[in-house]
Amino acid sequence: MAYRRTPAVRKRLDETRVRIVTAATRLVVEAGYGGCSVAAVAEAAGVGTGTIYGFFPSKGELFAEVFRHRVSREVAAASDAGRQALEQGTIRDSIMASVSTFCSRAMRSPRFAYALMVEPVDAAVGAERLAFRDTFSDLLASAIAIGIANGELVEQDPRVTGAGIIGAISEVLIAPLAHGVAEPEVVAQLLAFVDRAIGHSEGKSVD
Repeated sequence: MAYRRTPAVRKRLDETRVRIVTAATRLVVEAGYGGCSVAAVAEAAGVGTGTIYGFFPSKGELFAEVFRHRVSREVAAASDAGRQALEQGTIRDSIMASVSTFCSRAMRSPRFAYALMVEPVDAAVGAERLAFRDTFSDLLASAIAIGIANGELVEQDPRVTGAGIIGAISEVLIAPLAHGVAEPEVVAQLLAFVDRAIGHSEGKSVD
């Protein structure tokens, strides 16, 4: 007869898994992927290294889970900001709010944002990064498409513009994030670029 885990056992395993991911996230925030070893995660989580490998077959899989966990929060925050801005304003306001929120949150935790966005690491995290870029790009593309349909934005390929904005965010923020320095003027200039990139319908000009 196959062994079936009791609810109590499943609960304990779930709690242990959460503790491991939380500990790993905290270490990546402090030192990036390069400064986060399995041994350090085990110590911070209060478990053995074997326990970690019982949940995550490799260090890369653990880092990928850290990435998924945290990035889902960042995308949700950007999406919520865009939705709230749209309730009070235009689709342009919505797009700018989403980008501004993402960038501002990144600059508040530059070391961690660098780790999430560009720090060289396992291929598993690289795959998650591509998925994140697609998700955020699709979020922006959907908003841009609405702006085109209602006449607020000029005709364009929303997918190309959305992807271009994501690329610009990554490239522009690399240097300040790598140095762990928050530079408000960088975000302001990036937002101005995004505003120009999405275009203005005929008859409307950039302020």
